[in-house]
Amino acid sequence: MIAPFSHGFLLGFSLIFAIGAQNIFVLRQGLIKQYVLSVVLFCSFADMILIFMGVFGTSLFVSKDIYWLKPYLFLFAAIWLFLYGCLRIKSALTKDMQFGVNQEQNLNFWATIITVSIITFANPHVYLDTVFLLGTVSLQYDGYNKIVYGLGASSASFIFFFSLGYGSRILLPIMVSPKAWRVFDLCVALIMFFLAATILRSSGFLT
Repeated sequence: MIAPFSHGFLLGFSLIFAIGAQNIFVLRQGLIKQYVLSVVLFCSFADMILIFMGVFGTSLFVSKDIYWLKPYLFLFAAIWLFLYGCLRIKSALTKDMQFGVNQEQNLNFWATIITVSIITFANPHVYLDTVFLLGTVSLQYDGYNKIVYGLGASSASFIFFFSLGYGSRILLPIMVSPKAWRVFDLCVALIMFFLAATILRSSGFLT
């Protein structure tokens, strides 16, 4: 039970860690201390719903008739994670992080929820990462272990968003530091390479 949970947690955390519009919005809400709980809960549960859509949806897609497709999905997921890791290394070596958070504009509650909804669900990467990639990797597990894997990935989202929202004033000095981002990117790259190797072994192409 520990293995699928930790596998889901590491993969979920690695995918969500890269800074984007959603993460910047959560950080901003934390800095201005406005609707923080609502925003972090929305983002966390949205991720959880998408993750379990991928976990159970992919299993339904890979039926017995096309079960031969499973190793190729694993291979594609491993390559995808490897390329993600390469991008993180490239970012660590070449990119100077320019990070800015606009704290001027305040939105009312419903405008805030609508904004975070658009930022979350209008991003195509969220479906590629949570639904397809996490769902594909879940094919390694059956029954209860599949649920535990999904809970591990979901836990990463909850911990990340709550830390970002409520720890924003502590995290902001770190997040504006290019050196800190280089270290973070390298750590995430190593995790992705490790997970890619694990998935590749599960694909059967190395045996």
